[in-house]
Amino acid sequence: MTNALTASSPLVIWTGIGLLFCRWLPPMIPRWLGRLLYWVGVPIQIFTLVHRTDFSQLIWFSPLLAFITLVVGFVIAQLCYPLQRRWCLPQWVYFRPPVVELGLPQQEERQYQGSYLLSSILGNTGFVGLGIATPLLSSNGLAWAVFYAITQNAVGTYGLGAFLSSYYGRDQNSPWWLKFRDVLTVPTIWAFGLGLLSRSWVFAPVVSQSLDMEVAIVIPTAFILIGMRLSQLPGWQSFRMAVIPTVIKALFLPLLMTIVVYLMGLRGDPALAVVLMAGTPTAFAALILAEEYELNSDLPTASIALTTVALILVLPLWIFLFRSVFV
Repeated sequence: MTNALTASSPLVIWTGIGLLFCRWLPPMIPRWLGRLLYWVGVPIQIFTLVHRTDFSQLIWFSPLLAFITLVVGFVIAQLCYPLQRRWCLPQWVYFRPPVVELGLPQQEERQYQGSYLLSSILGNTGFVGLGIATPLLSSNGLAWAVFYAITQNAVGTYGLGAFLSSYYGRDQNSPWWLKFRDVLTVPTIWAFGLGLLSRSWVFAPVVSQSLDMEVAIVIPTAFILIGMRLSQLPGWQSFRMAVIPTVIKALFLPLLMTIVVYLMGLRGDPALAVVLMAGTPTAFAALILAEEYELNSDLPTASIALTTVALILVLPLWIFLFRSVFV
């Protein structure tokens, strides 16, 4: 529990700063900040991570499990969406004589559904996940966590996540090829590829120091954006919308992946690494994508807050299972 609280402290501090100071900033600042992270900050962070990762020791099983987690999460989220739509989304009253009905305009519901899927599937493996994994895992287990995080960011967040954002953010009648164009133009995908191609390059010290500085800035900036969006939430309704994504992300996914890794014969720190990554809080990238593609931004913001609290509560359970039971 102490390690979990220590790892989560930067999230609490920087989010609190954004929450406190947003009231004095122009309303468009969170929108501009989200776009800056999408187009500049996060791509440089991913480029730096990929460029410096030793792929000669790559554990291919970990990326496979990351992909399985994404697929399982998507299926569970789709199955649970009728409950989300019925009980957790805001409803408009329509009077169609002689019947009074509740519902949402089609495009607005699509925006909510897109944010719901992003919040249920995408995990913050890069910042919160690795921050918690580092003090908990051995070097072997940490390698599993690193390769899981890279797969989650490249395939999940800015692959599947960008596609879903484009699909639900655009008009339903827009051409299908626009969705694939949006994925191909995601800057983080290009940053990932450039990071692979440049692994043999040796940068000048000033370049390496600049990359380190940029990464150090991106993390608190992302947390400040979360705080800004939290300050703009209209009330309990926003947190109610995030209840089902929180249950999926913080409980269902890690429990299902616990069963998967156990049946596959994986034990110890590698298994704990996979379950920790599967149960990480909703990625702040879900908020960035919602900002960029004009989805609903309240739902991912509330989901980030609730899943972070949920992780701190359930983390001792995963540690107990893989250190005392599944050994």
